[in-house]
Amino acid sequence: MSGKIDIDVRAGEPVDLSGSGLQEFCVSSVATGSSKPSRVGLLAHCGTGNLGDEASITAVLDNITLRSPGVSIVGLSMDPEDTTRRLGIPCYAMRQRVFPFQREWSSASHPAGPGGFAGRLKATVKKTGPLFHIANALRHALVVWPSQFFREIMFLLRSLLLVWELDMLVIAGGGQLLDWGGPWAFPYTLFKWVLLAKCANVQCIFVNNGAGPLDSSLSRWFIRRTLAMADYVSLRDGASGDLLRKIGFRGKMKVVADAVWGLRLPERPAKEPVMPSTQLVIGVGPMAYGDSKRHWVNDDQGYRRLIDNLAAFCGQMLARGHRIRLFSSDIWFDSQAIADLDAAIRQSFPALAPDRVTRETVESIADMLTALSHVDFYVTCRFHGVVFASLQTVPTIALAPHPKVTTLMESLGLSDYCVDIARCDAADLVARADRLIADRDGIKARIGVRAAQFKSQLNLQFNALFLANEKTCAEGTRYSQEGALR
Repeated sequence: MSGKIDIDVRAGEPVDLSGSGLQEFCVSSVATGSSKPSRVGLLAHCGTGNLGDEASITAVLDNITLRSPGVSIVGLSMDPEDTTRRLGIPCYAMRQRVFPFQREWSSASHPAGPGGFAGRLKATVKKTGPLFHIANALRHALVVWPSQFFREIMFLLRSLLLVWELDMLVIAGGGQLLDWGGPWAFPYTLFKWVLLAKCANVQCIFVNNGAGPLDSSLSRWFIRRTLAMADYVSLRDGASGDLLRKIGFRGKMKVVADAVWGLRLPERPAKEPVMPSTQLVIGVGPMAYGDSKRHWVNDDQGYRRLIDNLAAFCGQMLARGHRIRLFSSDIWFDSQAIADLDAAIRQSFPALAPDRVTRETVESIADMLTALSHVDFYVTCRFHGVVFASLQTVPTIALAPHPKVTTLMESLGLSDYCVDIARCDAADLVARADRLIADRDGIKARIGVRAAQFKSQLNLQFNALFLANEKTCAEGTRYSQEGALR
């Protein structure tokens, strides 16, 4: 398949939610006459324990198969085994090395110091100072880098054979266009796969991605070249589009919504009416922000301050008779932060915590949604923590580690309940919680309206990209309009 997908929209312009706008958008896509793909590769940086990424690829997969039931889909993941288990599709590694995320990031106990003879020898050698650094540099120059280069060449050849079997490569997920881990991580990975796809004459589309940070000049070069080769680019927010324009990308792009807003929610039995109660259940999801052992911001003092302020906030909520449930949408990366917060609460408030603070077991999207269905509001540091909660119409207070969270809260009309994570303060959180509790019904109503609008935007996009003909596209338009009303 070749040629650009002709969805003629102005850069950064949100989808027109009116009936005529939906129909015009859909017809313009069908008018290309291009056949719909029968073999799709779905690429996302998933397999890391981040349920936001897992929900993104799940939502995209569901939306594609709903519109193209016979399509054959393979995944490209950071951990193919984990992704196959979660999605039930064949998956392949997107990088030559599969990092053991669960083993390295879970809060399971690890030896405090170097174990075994090899570990002790390495620790001893490091003490030799300059000699160690010289030997290490020589080892990398003569052994490590040449072997990595050879393995990468072999990996690219195998990947090209895989791509050759596809009609379309879909790059899904929220935070894809960033340089976490450096330019040779996300930026290079996307660049090489899209380059291989274009060499094989395969269409490449980016759906509902987020951009930033992109601090390295090499990262920006990779991203610019990657997007220039793409046939369709949609972003989850206008700030991402502004950043891409700033780094020099001049192609067409569209602002739609984050893919997780289109997640198919499991049906739950209707809740029996309950008597009003002054006791609330509060979900709290801490983040390993600043933890030098796992976060790229090296600020252990700031991390400790975050945990202490969250513990003080939880203590005040407990003193009022409320209950606390601890869980995060990043099930491995944030597991130690949850353990640290739990310990801090129990140490500071031993009389209050024993039976009213619980750590929820969350291992999947379904677990996350179930946990949220049992809380009255949620304090989260995660972008998709806000989205998951909003899908359940659960009000949130967001501690923003990145502008994307601030932008999301603004789009939901919840700016008053968003604070910079580096300025987290227990007294401020209590004051915001009081306002949120007083306006819970109004907040839920606003969230419901915005969630329906975002879902409608996503329905429209996937109709345009994956419905097979004008008749089904018209049916899809009706489906999108009905979705906006639900």
